[in-house]
Amino acid sequence: MKTTKFFFMALAASMMVSCNKAPQTVGISLENLDTTAIPQNDFYQYACGGWVAANPLEGEYARFGTFDQLAENNRKQINELIEQIAEVEHKKGTVEQKIADIYNLALDTARRNVEGVETIRPLLADIEAISNRADLSRLLGESMTYGIFGLYPDADEMNSSMNILKIYQGGFSLGQKGYYFDDDERTVKIRDAYLKHVERMFSLLGYDDAADRAVTVLRLETRLANAAKTNVELRDPKANYNKMKYDELKALVPQINWDELLGAMNIHVDELSVGQPEHLKEAGELLATEPLEDIKTLFLWQTINGAASSLDDELYNANFDFWGKVMSGREEPSPLWKRAVGVVNGTLGEAVGQMYVQKYFSAEAKKRMIKLVKNLQKSLSERIDAQEWMSNETKQKAQEKLSSFYVKIGYPDKWRDYSALDINKDEPYYINLLRARKFEQDYDFSFVGKPVDRDRWYMTPQTVNAYYNPSTNEICFPAGILQPPFFDMNADDAFNYGAIGVVIGHEMTHGFDDQGSQFDKDGNLFNWWTEEDRANFEQRTQVMVDYFNKIEVLPGVFANGELTLGENIADHGGLNVSFQAFKNATRRHPLPVVDGFTPEQRFFIAYANLWANNIREEQILQQTKSDPHSLGRWRVNGALPHINAWYEAWNVTEDSPMYVAEEDRVTIW
Repeated sequence: MKTTKFFFMALAASMMVSCNKAPQTVGISLENLDTTAIPQNDFYQYACGGWVAANPLEGEYARFGTFDQLAENNRKQINELIEQIAEVEHKKGTVEQKIADIYNLALDTARRNVEGVETIRPLLADIEAISNRADLSRLLGESMTYGIFGLYPDADEMNSSMNILKIYQGGFSLGQKGYYFDDDERTVKIRDAYLKHVERMFSLLGYDDAADRAVTVLRLETRLANAAKTNVELRDPKANYNKMKYDELKALVPQINWDELLGAMNIHVDELSVGQPEHLKEAGELLATEPLEDIKTLFLWQTINGAASSLDDELYNANFDFWGKVMSGREEPSPLWKRAVGVVNGTLGEAVGQMYVQKYFSAEAKKRMIKLVKNLQKSLSERIDAQEWMSNETKQKAQEKLSSFYVKIGYPDKWRDYSALDINKDEPYYINLLRARKFEQDYDFSFVGKPVDRDRWYMTPQTVNAYYNPSTNEICFPAGILQPPFFDMNADDAFNYGAIGVVIGHEMTHGFDDQGSQFDKDGNLFNWWTEEDRANFEQRTQVMVDYFNKIEVLPGVFANGELTLGENIADHGGLNVSFQAFKNATRRHPLPVVDGFTPEQRFFIAYANLWANNIREEQILQQTKSDPHSLGRWRVNGALPHINAWYEAWNVTEDSPMYVAEEDRVTIW
């Protein structure tokens, strides 16, 4: 997912619809509970404390939750499929040959230790050979290993039926502007560690002036970051849409020879969109004003940084020491076989997905999922009609958008063709990865200037996730997440609506959050609200921003209510929509009290269990700076105090630390 593409993701999906027959189980595992905790005081600890205690973090994880458990199970299933292929020889050019060879190359660390850093010497030599600024534009287009901004194709926000080339900010390895400018103690330590890490990596490549080069890298990255937008600013679709003619781009940034750059990528456009013009202008100024040797040092670093995890063990371990340990608190790398599976998934994702769904996803499951989605749509439709703060005019537009959702479930109807991808086991691992990256780049840019393919998937079928895409007004639920522990075919509706029903409602609500609500039913960035209704909406969402801004996630570190607003709105809507659907489904046949829990209480326990996790402080800091999703604990303890049904189910009174006065609660969808 490109950082500036407005996808909205969540753990989501289900294959369950209401049924009248008695369930075999209630789905709730009592072992997950911490009955020493008081649910009205700390619902997360009460519902998840048992799970948290039973699943301590292992060294390879910065965070491990119920979501990660499912991902682990999927990874093992995929590995079994891959290993069966990798054990035998296959005809050159077949998908099986490509899967087998890239997997075996990924496992062969002994070979990489022999080949060592010599694999990237030619790439470094190309950079070092740059003798004048005129070469920079062409090399930026030819290279897949470095750059000071990025390019990608996507739907034109003002003409969603057509793809357009987009340019977005980049060139600073830490990814988030705050890492370069925040002056709190934790961030300063990360910045200091990064400087030492860059020096170490240059030293391992044999550069005698590694310390000086590290200072240069940090200085230039800081310059690029200074002109960049923050993560919150990147969430504004209108502000990040700047369509212009190709000649206007040339005039905006004349320091870059765009004919050379785009020509090297075989891209020809009449118009495009520059997401962050100020950053792009600064990138052009950097190319024109910084010493050529300093620019080359930045490109050398980007090449080394991008290759480090795919070369010898010494570079891999040095790379992990910073990106794994310092940035996320992990103690050890993931086992080699897991990394190899990840590479195959990243290289031939849909080919693996095709095998995966044939074995693990049934047609019946897809049919049931379709029914549940329709059930949740009906509930959201009812809730739209019930909102007193919206006019009938805006409600009608909202209903039109809801009824236009394009639903994708399980896997694509048409599979990708990988025949043009060349995987050659006689060449080094990293060279194969570069070729695979070029194959993917060519595939992506083949869509520039062409009609949007609404049947294209932006996740592989085996992915444990889901998304809403506003430019196509689609909700997508890959097969990978449509299974336990998010769905239990034998459990009752209280469990299934509380767990996966909520996250399906979450994805639907993304169409009406602070970003998604700016797009119409056709995926165009168009205001379909009355002025008064939009003002009412923003007044209500500000309540959520203010509430989350006060949550202290670490001593002195607070949640970012602006950054997480869209996901928090989606959690809020998902809970309300799914609870109403649950009540609709069980109105004629109420569920019994089981294990002392009412059906309504089980609904909220099931929801909370989705977010049970253990997480390291380093990862908390990283997610708070960069992740639009709230931390797991606060997707429970931050979301539920604004759900009226939770108060009723658990008899939450003013004495509870989680209590929020009704007039102060968020009320949107």
